[in-house]
Amino acid sequence: MTKYIFITGGVVSSLGKGIASAAIGSLLQARGFTIRQRKMDPYLNVDPGTMSPFQHGEVFVTDDGAETDLDLGHYERFTDSSCHQSDSISGGRIYWNVLTKERQGEYLGATVQAIPHITNEVQNFIKSDLHGEDFVIYEIGGTVGDMEGVLFLEGVRQFMNEVGRENVLLIHLTLVPYIKTASEVKTKPTQQSVRKLLEMGLSPNIIMCRSDSLIPDNEKRKIAMFCNVRPEDVISAPDTDNIYKIPLVYHNEGLDDRILNYFGILSTANKPDFSKWDKIKNVLGNWKHNIIIGIVAKYCGFPDAYKSLNEAVQHAGIANETKVNIKWINAEDLEAMNDSQIAETFSDVNGIIVPGGFGHRGVEGKIKAAEYARTHNLPYLGICLGMQVAVIEMARHLLGIENANSTEFTKDCTPIISLITEWEKDGKKEVRDENTGKGGTLRLGAYKSVLAPNSLASKIYGGATEIFERHRHRYEMDIKFEEALKEKGVIISGKSPDGTLPEIIEIPAHKFFIAGQFHPEFKSRPFAAAPLFDALVKVCLD
Repeated sequence: MTKYIFITGGVVSSLGKGIASAAIGSLLQARGFTIRQRKMDPYLNVDPGTMSPFQHGEVFVTDDGAETDLDLGHYERFTDSSCHQSDSISGGRIYWNVLTKERQGEYLGATVQAIPHITNEVQNFIKSDLHGEDFVIYEIGGTVGDMEGVLFLEGVRQFMNEVGRENVLLIHLTLVPYIKTASEVKTKPTQQSVRKLLEMGLSPNIIMCRSDSLIPDNEKRKIAMFCNVRPEDVISAPDTDNIYKIPLVYHNEGLDDRILNYFGILSTANKPDFSKWDKIKNVLGNWKHNIIIGIVAKYCGFPDAYKSLNEAVQHAGIANETKVNIKWINAEDLEAMNDSQIAETFSDVNGIIVPGGFGHRGVEGKIKAAEYARTHNLPYLGICLGMQVAVIEMARHLLGIENANSTEFTKDCTPIISLITEWEKDGKKEVRDENTGKGGTLRLGAYKSVLAPNSLASKIYGGATEIFERHRHRYEMDIKFEEALKEKGVIISGKSPDGTLPEIIEIPAHKFFIAGQFHPEFKSRPFAAAPLFDALVKVCLD
């Protein structure tokens, strides 16, 4: 029978529940079990697709086109498995579903209430689209005590009674601060947080203590006494210098054994295989090489806005035993720089990445970055908008189209990049226009790209003739400029299967200049770097 694990957070937000959930999934995988990982976010947005990166970090995209919380990216990277649309839900979606059913008369005239209708919908999500996995892990967003999360926790309480508490494990991740002036670890916030859970009818079975170091045994015993768990069920979750060391840290704390023991599964029956994590740990901190990659972006002070990008760069570093130092370059700052200042900015980098984004802010700076990389034979990787700005730059300076631009930024231009209004998805035609709403209306998810034989793109992907990468954008390069650019040494080396949408551009005569309309970072793994990032690091090493 499937076993269910729910992970809550207490005291403060940003404790790292997503990474903890992902690490737990990897531990159970290493013991030979099948897992599924899911996220319940109490906020009232239908999904994070229209949320600002300043507030919520990046929007992660699944193969099947879901715009999700960035924690699903952690799940995929740690477990090397793909999440689905059905693995993420928000409070907004829960309410949306209930109100839609009410409008359609599905409640047969009943008064619609928080209990049972909202909590039933929470339980419907918990039970939906499962396929006999050994463990299903649910991370509940927010912090215990948040008003938005109350009905999610009530839904979990009711679900526990339905399936039997012996089949459900509650893990509470909480903060145990160290007060420097008193030279003491303080457990009171954890005690108060657990009491909040108890008020809702939930008692954690395992308490994970976030701290800057391992929790002393005497403090573990104190937490156990006041929070009604055994001392061995109080697990240290200390800071690490690299998140990919966390599974081994948790294993050394005995977390996987405690989970299996709770469910009555003999831990000796499933010997762990941590070989891939041991390999990564051996590489980390024992770098053979060192490079600097400049990332030209507009959310430079908010690393969560580029979480998957950051990780993909590090994965390529791990694959090449290379410490990759990221130099964040503000695209808006570049806009005001002259040529000598731009040269100084890029003087110490081995390569440039221009990532995706929306809106006109910083675009001209990104165009300058693409021009510098092209004219100075500096390795360049463009992602989504990074491809579009490269094409705009080439149109201006190679084709002589002075007002070349994207209609996303201005209507007063020669449109090199335009709003895509029709495309095919899973055999069906998708149609959009300028009046279409913003939420979930982009070109989303994995699409096929057909690669030109003997192109750099094909070589990077191991000689493949077609690839599937994830997209998230509304605007596309106009294919009609293909021949003009080809005459200037720029080729479209990847296209949609019908040949109408450019997917990859490259400059064969350049050391390394390649850009894709998709987001390769979403499929990168610590033990299997995304090919484009791997190739960039390799050429930077040369």
